[in-house]
Amino acid sequence: MQVSLQTDTMLSWMKYIIALLLSFILLLNFTQTAYAITDPLGVNNNKYGIHIFSEKDLVNAEELVNSSGGDWGYVTFVITEGERDHDRWQSVFDEMRRDHLIPIVRIATKADGGTWQIPKGDEINNWIAFLNSLNWVTQNRYVIIGNEPNHASEWGGKIDPEGYGTYLVEFSQKLKSGSPDFFVLPAALDASAKNISGTMDETRYLSLMFKSNPQVFDSIDGWNSHSYPNPDFSGNETDSGRGTIKTYDWENTYLKTLGFEKDLPVFITETGWSVKSLNEDEIGQKLTYAFNNVWNDPRIVAVTPFILDYPQAPFGILSWQKSDKSFYSFYAKVQSLPKIKGEPVQLESGQIVAAFAQPIVPEGSDYLGAILAKNTGQSIWNSNTNSIKSDSGDLNLQSFSFNDIEPMRLGLIIFKAAAPQTTGIYSQSLFLTGTKGERITNSFPTDTLLVKIDWSQIKAFFTKK
Repeated sequence: MQVSLQTDTMLSWMKYIIALLLSFILLLNFTQTAYAITDPLGVNNNKYGIHIFSEKDLVNAEELVNSSGGDWGYVTFVITEGERDHDRWQSVFDEMRRDHLIPIVRIATKADGGTWQIPKGDEINNWIAFLNSLNWVTQNRYVIIGNEPNHASEWGGKIDPEGYGTYLVEFSQKLKSGSPDFFVLPAALDASAKNISGTMDETRYLSLMFKSNPQVFDSIDGWNSHSYPNPDFSGNETDSGRGTIKTYDWENTYLKTLGFEKDLPVFITETGWSVKSLNEDEIGQKLTYAFNNVWNDPRIVAVTPFILDYPQAPFGILSWQKSDKSFYSFYAKVQSLPKIKGEPVQLESGQIVAAFAQPIVPEGSDYLGAILAKNTGQSIWNSNTNSIKSDSGDLNLQSFSFNDIEPMRLGLIIFKAAAPQTTGIYSQSLFLTGTKGERITNSFPTDTLLVKIDWSQIKAFFTKK
C-alpha cells in the first residue's frame, strides 16, 4: 500500500513539473568558454587513418582505423566552397562522433575544368562563419588550407608561393580569432614536382614562401605532408628523403635550413602505393612495414593514406576499394595491425535546465529525482562516463539512468538516492560530472521534506477502514 501510493503521487507530480519546465526551455541561453588547441601527442593517440571521398565511406573507414584494439582514428576529407552546408556537415560530424573518428578537413575552392580557382580573400570570412557554426568532434579542429599549390592546376593555373603564403597567414589569423581551437595545417606540397611548366620544385617553393614572409610558418600548428613512395607510387619503403614515405622527415630538415627551428607534429594526409605497379600482397607488405618501422616516428600524429574508395580515374590506382565494392587484401592487412585506443580531448560542458526531487520522503528510505539537462559540449553523455554529485558532498546516490545525450540535445536523467536520517527540509545543489569526475554543468537546487512516519499507526488506520 505504501509503495503504490508513493509511486503514483510521484509520477503525477513529475509529469506536471516536466510540462512546466519544457515551456521555459526556449528562453534559455548558453554561454561558451574560450579554450585553445591541445598537443595531440600529449594523450594516447591512434595514428591510423584514411582519406575518404564521401561521407558514405565512414562505416568502412571506422572498421579500418578503429580495428584490432584501436579507437579514435583519423579521417581526412575535402569540403569545397560550394559544399558549405551546415546541416550536411553537422550530420557528418555527429556520425563521426558516434563512430569515434577524428576529422581532418581540407578546404578547397571551386574546380574550373582541370584547375582549382585561386581563393579569394573575402571568402575567408565565409569559411570562418561556416566552420565555426559546426560542433566539432574534438577540441582540436584540424583544418588544412589548400592542396599542393606548387602545381599550377591547384592555384588558378599559376604558381604563386608568395600569394599562397599571404593567404595562409591571413586564413590562420582569422581562424584563430574565430576560435583558438582551430589547429592549422598548411597545404601539403608535391615533393616530386620539378621546375617545369605547371609545377615548381618544393625547395624553391618553400624558400620563396619563407623569403616573402619569414614568419609564415609561425601561423601553423602542425606539418602536413604527402609522403608518397615515388617514382610512380611504387618506391621502396626503406628509402629516405624526398619523394618517399619519409618525405615528412626531409621536409622538416629542409625547414630548419631556412631558419625555421620549431619541431611541429606531423600529419601525413596522403600516401600509398599504386595497384598498377605492385600487386595487392606487395602493397600490404609495404604498408605493414611502414606502419611498424617508419610511421612509428613519435612526431607523427596521423597517417591517412589516399584513398579509401575512388576506383575510377584518375585515382583508381590508389583506391583501396575496387569498382565491385570489394576491398584489396591490403585493407584487411592494415585492419589486422595492432592499434591503440586514442583518447583525444573533447570539451565537456552542459546546462542543467531544472532539477527536482521527490517532495516528501519517509525518514530512512530512498527517494526519486530527475534532472533535465542540455549537453553543450562535444562528448556523448552516458551513464558509464557521467554522474551526479552535490555541492555539499552528501548525496547518497543509489542509481541513475538515462539514454545517451548527444551534443546540443536535451535529456532527462532519473536518479534514486538514500535519504538521510534527520527529519526536516533536506536541500541539495546538484551538478553533473564528466569522464574524469570533474564538474561540467551549473548547480541546481532541490528541496525534499524528510518526515518521520509511524507505519504502525497508518496500518492500524487502514485496518479500521
